[in-house]
Amino acid sequence: MTSAADQDRLNTLAVGTAGPRIAFLHGLFGQGRNWTQMAKAVSGSEGADARCLLVDLPDHGRSPWSDGFSLDGYADAVAATLRAAGGPDRWTVVGHSLGGKVAMVLALRHPELVDRLVVVDIAPKGYGSLERFEGYIREMQALPLGELTSRSDAEARFAEPDRGVKAFLLQNLRRDGASWRWQVNLDLVAGDAARGAGSRIAGWPDDLDALPAYDGPVLWVAGGDSPYIQRDDAERMRRHFPRTRLFTIKGAGHWVHTDAPEIVVTALRRFVTAPD
Repeated sequence: MTSAADQDRLNTLAVGTAGPRIAFLHGLFGQGRNWTQMAKAVSGSEGADARCLLVDLPDHGRSPWSDGFSLDGYADAVAATLRAAGGPDRWTVVGHSLGGKVAMVLALRHPELVDRLVVVDIAPKGYGSLERFEGYIREMQALPLGELTSRSDAEARFAEPDRGVKAFLLQNLRRDGASWRWQVNLDLVAGDAARGAGSRIAGWPDDLDALPAYDGPVLWVAGGDSPYIQRDDAERMRRHFPRTRLFTIKGAGHWVHTDAPEIVVTALRRFVTAPD
């Protein structure tokens, strides 16, 4: 394994052939292709409205695993990937949840790469622990990979009662010949969750306070029914990103782009094409 900062290229999927470059970063347990329908809608029916890149973060999807979680390392790995894909071009970077944190760190550490920033339902702060994910981690660890005979067998054995959450988590299950494995680096996530309030995935690096603020335009998208963004987060957000505009979508939860895809697509298209 290598550290995330040492990875030259993450796994990506390209959508669209012309127009501004847009990179999409997924959340914990996700992968780049979760953004496929959104990218197709933003790039237009002919694919000429935007060149979208759907990125698998380190330890997720088909990207390499790392030895330990680091927001800085994740952001640096994304930066190297964007440079390899777009050369000197600048990007609109869209990130949800963990991907939103990575996008913010990317903008602060590599502002020359980021033309605009879209942060979906997350704030630049620590969230304590990964307690809300611990049940999912236990369910994934409890699945007897050596006994599985088919994907339907895995679905029947997987304990998660919410069908949407079950499908989301099981997208990480991969078959190699007669054996099964988790594509996500489950041991790394479980180890981080075991740190409790010291979780690095749930945290936010204090050393970023020493970096200059990112001066590009920022669209901050919140789910009206989500607890992830609170009123007192605005001061910290604007300290790092002074040109932030908060857009709250009523009736949407944490997975805003899943709950309100048409609204998010419209907002993205307008934001990407708006005068600076």
